[in-house]
Amino acid sequence: MMRQLFFMFVAFQLCACGTPPGKPSWDAQVLSPDQVLDFPTLFQQNCAGCHGKDGDGGAALPISNPTYLAIVDGDGLRKTIAQGVRGTPMAAFGQSAGGMLTDEQIDVLASGIRSRWSKPGLLDGVTAPRYTSTSSGDADRGAAAYKVFCESCHGPNGRGGPKGSSIVDPAFLTLTSNQGLRTIVIVGRPDFGAPDWRTNVPGRAMSDQEVTDIVAWMIRQRPENMTHSNASDRESPNVR
Repeated sequence: MMRQLFFMFVAFQLCACGTPPGKPSWDAQVLSPDQVLDFPTLFQQNCAGCHGKDGDGGAALPISNPTYLAIVDGDGLRKTIAQGVRGTPMAAFGQSAGGMLTDEQIDVLASGIRSRWSKPGLLDGVTAPRYTSTSSGDADRGAAAYKVFCESCHGPNGRGGPKGSSIVDPAFLTLTSNQGLRTIVIVGRPDFGAPDWRTNVPGRAMSDQEVTDIVAWMIRQRPENMTHSNASDRESPNVR
């Protein structure tokens, strides 16, 4: 008798609810992961863990930095998201490179980042260094340029100073690509108070060649290059 009463109660509850508990209504739209095209959702699930909740930096570069978005073009941003950066923690997110995101989702991320955080015209009238280098640079010239533009913050030989941390730390140099080093030198790290290429020395912006040479000097400080002076760089200067 008690068993019959129990099943009658359950039946009544199901009829009263209209839908069994925990089961979505027939009108609910359930999306598979590759159908999600909402920028905030895609960014929080795939980017915020390293780049910050609002793209303002974390373990990785702040990608909401308008100066960064002014020097990197749309194709470069999309390629970095899709293919990742070899030899660094930046993974490939595009399905064509072994990731989980479709081409359409990559487009949503790239266009969303630009539409939310770029500032059109930010560098109008300014001759900015190129995002990618067109030459390998000269490490000896870079050492001299470092003294002019960087030493006051990062100290002699880049080992850390009154306003900046070490930029020759082996772990940092190993986990940062050539392009990553160049990007930091150009756009700075606003999340850490590090200036961009225009404001290291008042009234004296770095030239494109000086940026390239400083990066060449930093590359020379990598452990494999310090140990084997004739070792070739692990990536070409234009590899992200």
